Amino acid sequence: MRLSANKTWSQQELAIELHLSAPEKPRFLSWERRRLLIHAAKTALAAALCWWIASRFGLHDGYWGAISAIIVLQSNFGSTITASRDRILGTLIGTLLGFLFSLVGTVPWNYILAVFAAVVICGLLGFRSSSRLAGVTITILMLVQSGSHWAIALTRVGQVVLGIVVAVAVSTLVFPDRARLRLRDGLAEEFLRLGAFFEATLQGFRGAPAENLATARAAALTALRGNNQLLEVSRNEPSGGPGWREALAMLVQFGHSLYDTLVALELAVKDSNDDTYAEQLEPALGKLVADIHAGFHYVASCIHQWRFHVPAPGLHLENDIAQLAQRMAELRPKGITFAQAEILRAYAVQLHLKQIARLLRASRVETSQAVGEAHEVAPVSEGF
Repeated sequence: MRLSANKTWSQQELAIELHLSAPEKPRFLSWERRRLLIHAAKTALAAALCWWIASRFGLHDGYWGAISAIIVLQSNFGSTITASRDRILGTLIGTLLGFLFSLVGTVPWNYILAVFAAVVICGLLGFRSSSRLAGVTITILMLVQSGSHWAIALTRVGQVVLGIVVAVAVSTLVFPDRARLRLRDGLAEEFLRLGAFFEATLQGFRGAPAENLATARAAALTALRGNNQLLEVSRNEPSGGPGWREALAMLVQFGHSLYDTLVALELAVKDSNDDTYAEQLEPALGKLVADIHAGFHYVASCIHQWRFHVPAPGLHLENDIAQLAQRMAELRPKGITFAQAEILRAYAVQLHLKQIARLLRASRVETSQAVGEAHEVAPVSEGF
């Protein structure tokens, strides 16, 4: 099974931007609206199922199962698994501590100690996100409920488990939505955003800074952060094909490396308005810049289609790098006629461009190897 699914709204937009398909006529029930309606229906279904099961089998306080299902059911399967894990751990720890502390001392001192212990234990075990749920469970057991603490603890755990099982079943069986597909979608968009950041940065080389530079940088950073979150929840999902976990994690890491290099490039081109040395590097410099920008779009297209084995026709970044290096070597004897700051800036730009070009190629080649396409990848000298 490959990492594929029906196109989401965002993927459709990317396909249009990458010239992979024609624009569709706008519809009232867009993909995002349909997704919202599906999530609402799945949440209502999970809550109703929990209530029905509790009523059918005469379970006490059956509403806790419905509450658990509503809380843990997220928009995609990976997030649902993560929320379920946090809730069940918080409930188990809170139930155990609430029961134990209810046997010693009196309220409120034993209650205060139980909440304190829950937060500390969750933190030490690396379950900080479960600490709030543990505290809530302790509060219900020790302050709200009445009767046998042991019976209350068992009932509470049973209801939470019921809600989680129902939520996971609904998330898996009813219009399943995978975080890994959202991440693939987000990574394609991220590389387009990085390409826009690159284009805006280079507009400031030997000219006034682009007006959209700050916006392009912020959009790229937002995409990076969103994909980090999706990567974490996608790790909880079952297999989506050979090497998909490694491939997605690799692309996320390449995105961070490219962003850091672009920020360094932004600093390198600062105050280059009056530079004349860089003009002598044309057309080699312009060719490398144009091909790098095309490379961002090509990698985004590869991610969008989840196909990495075919090099981009007409893109030869290693040749572009070699031609620029040759041109700079030819200009070296004339360096005395230019300001030292201009020469240093040009060399800094060259180094950053080389790094970006090689990161782009590596992102395609190494991802291809991760998903089992290594035998179809062309050598470095043959293309992008």
